[in-house]
Amino acid sequence: MNTSNLPTPYTVVVPEDKTGARLDRVLADALADLSRTRIKTLIEAGHVVLRASAQNLSADHRVQAGEEYAVTVPPAEPARPQAQDIPLDILFEDDDLLVVNKPAGLVVHPAAGHADGTLVNALLAHCGDSLSGIGGVTRPGIVHRLDKDTSGLMLVAKNDQAHQHLSAQLAEHRIERVYQALVWGTPKPMRGSIEGNIGRSPTNRKKMAVVTRGGKSALTHYRVVQRVGSVASLIECRLETGRTHQIRVHLSHIGHPVIGDPFYSRGLRRALPKIDPQARLRIAAFKRQALHAYLIGFTHPKSGEILRFEEKIPLEYSELMNFLDGI
Repeated sequence: MNTSNLPTPYTVVVPEDKTGARLDRVLADALADLSRTRIKTLIEAGHVVLRASAQNLSADHRVQAGEEYAVTVPPAEPARPQAQDIPLDILFEDDDLLVVNKPAGLVVHPAAGHADGTLVNALLAHCGDSLSGIGGVTRPGIVHRLDKDTSGLMLVAKNDQAHQHLSAQLAEHRIERVYQALVWGTPKPMRGSIEGNIGRSPTNRKKMAVVTRGGKSALTHYRVVQRVGSVASLIECRLETGRTHQIRVHLSHIGHPVIGDPFYSRGLRRALPKIDPQARLRIAAFKRQALHAYLIGFTHPKSGEILRFEEKIPLEYSELMNFLDGI
């Protein structure tokens, strides 16, 4: 049964240490997928209810330990994206799927602030009505996604059978996804794993962070491919999970953020003292995180053939590496 048009229910029980806190903040901490602004809107619209109470609630309502709040998120009613003639770099295509090399700067699907000009708009122009509808109105064919400023390989399903098969592989960690990241410093050990739940940052709701309470489990495996000059390293990352900003958050958490990352560049100050002012200007001109999904491997949903594709890092990425190699 298709439940995409049904409301999504949540239940939040107030923990002991939250007594006296604002309702909107408690719900935002508990529901990492919802922004605080979205939660305020839900409260004002009457979609948040205190169990066994008929009182009207406000965002600044003070909660008590043990109280149980029911949150109902109405189904979204998105506008249907329009086909747009945007060039696509396609490595593979048949009747069931595509492998696309997404450039940095291209948003995957329509969302707030990006109503069009996305990969989905381009796919609709290229594929017409053949795209899988499982992803919903705004995400037809999208099996997984990349951040706007992360470049690299993506899988797109062209029919529902292929989408279900590929999504199952993704859920069972049978799709091989490998990234190359240019980071500040050199991680030690040179090969390892980063494990830590990822949720909304408690200090900035627009960012994700490794959190000690709540969040979703996340595991990233990495190895240092090469040192780049005296201040950076090229590393390879393999995902066991696919959380929002996972690689960027995990690398920042261990003190080696991705170069050019506007949100998670915590280690930048340690690296910059070694770099002269002219070099700093050159690095600052790189306006994206140096993160590239360079390899993807999966089982074809119809033929059963194991397919594997690689795409070298973009030119501006390799030019930055060459520049840093001389520092």
